[in-house]
Amino acid sequence: MANFLTALILGAWVCAIALISVQNATPVSLRFLVFESVALPVGVVLAFCATLGMVSMAIALPRPRRRRRNELDEF
Repeated sequence: MANFLTALILGAWVCAIALISVQNATPVSLRFLVFESVALPVGVVLAFCATLGMVSMAIALPRPRRRRRNELDEF
């Protein structure tokens, strides 16, 4: 069930990014202080940011701790 839910959410994100990138094909450049990126389409920037966010959250989330056998025997 968790795999299905993950695939459903990921599929919705891919469809949304594809729809937005088709509608907004104008190039944009990102500025931060004095730095400026190359001009890329909005969809590419959005896909990169969404992917970076998903990967960073997967790394940042704590892993569930497995209990040792003798801890389980106490219950």
